[in-house]
Amino acid sequence: MSDIHKTIEAVWKIESTRLIAGIARVTRDIGIAEELAQDALVRALEQWPEEGIPGKPAAWLMTAAKRRAIDTLRRGRMLELKHGEIARDLEFQQQRLGEAMEHALDQVIDDDVLRLIFTACHPVLALEGRVALTLRVACGLTTAEIARAFLVPEKTLGQRIFRAKKTLSEARVPYETPRGDELHSRLESVLSVVYLIFNEGYTATAGDEWMREELCNDALRLGRILAGLLPGEPEIHGLLALMELQASRAAARRGPKGAAVLLPDQDRGLWDHAQIERGMAALHRAQQLGGGARVYALQAAIAACHARANTVADTDWERIVLLYDSLLQVSPSPIVALNRAVAVGMAPTPQYGPAAALNALDAIADEPALTNYHLLPSVRADLLLKLGRYAEAGQELRRAIAMTENRREQDLLSGKLTQIPNIQHDA
Repeated sequence: MSDIHKTIEAVWKIESTRLIAGIARVTRDIGIAEELAQDALVRALEQWPEEGIPGKPAAWLMTAAKRRAIDTLRRGRMLELKHGEIARDLEFQQQRLGEAMEHALDQVIDDDVLRLIFTACHPVLALEGRVALTLRVACGLTTAEIARAFLVPEKTLGQRIFRAKKTLSEARVPYETPRGDELHSRLESVLSVVYLIFNEGYTATAGDEWMREELCNDALRLGRILAGLLPGEPEIHGLLALMELQASRAAARRGPKGAAVLLPDQDRGLWDHAQIERGMAALHRAQQLGGGARVYALQAAIAACHARANTVADTDWERIVLLYDSLLQVSPSPIVALNRAVAVGMAPTPQYGPAAALNALDAIADEPALTNYHLLPSVRADLLLKLGRYAEAGQELRRAIAMTENRREQDLLSGKLTQIPNIQHDA
């Protein structure tokens, strides 16, 4: 790729969200806004290599999009796409369109970006559609990049985005930031999308890579944007704290050749302490705003316990168990119960330990949500190893290996299997 094309790509990554958001404020349609923005990008790819990078790339792109919009309006295509709605609601005459789009970049863009995120994450869309559309329009990722991240064919991902935009248009979802009580209900959808993106980056569900750090970075960027635009919402700060604290371990989570490294084996000197400080500050802010007992803040508080400890042995496991107890009250789920059992197995007190943790796991073993969840047999194997029940541990590791689709996790589990004494290593 030439230097000029790399520059164009970088400009697009930086400006695309604001560009699409600004256009969508005028068109009231994400699909049309993205199409016009993409047309502007094509023009840039054609003209900038010959004419050079303009002094104000964002303004150039907006001008190109405006010209394209006027051309589209003249052909009547925009009116067809909106079935006359734009003409009725916005009186989209050519002159007004040009003036509105020319003025778009002169406005405060924060509200536009917020509208874009809330619209892309609208509950009318299936979760997979929300994720794909958010990465596309709010993070500037290409269809190919999103498809690679989630290990789906590019055509499938493209159809997913197309359906999402069509659904928004057909449902006449208003391009706006919700207010009052609706804001809080809709915010839950937005945060769930951001955290799903982060989790897929933090531990990939399938493929050859343990992490996809670019997805973590995209989620963090969205979280920081939301915290800046809605500073009074504690759950945003709680989620941001959780992501910052977990992401601080990224450099220690992979070995030299990309192998998975679990928390007990990580070199804590590789943890990003500046990011830990940002996470702690976000957690403090969530608690100040009265959100310390909410879902993301409780999870962040657990991550903070790990961040404060110099070693695994120094970790306040009893506090982590109590935090999981609180989390089960707020958001009961078999996954939370599984994570609590891990902490019970690590706590060095008489009422806790591996045997108590194994009993806790057995109590949730039949939960449907855990039927094909590889971490259940993986955790059971670790506890059985601590209790010296090696044959049973080997069986659980084999189950876990068969369940996971991530090669790095398979390698990690296979390595544990080969280290078990007195059993046949035939997996």
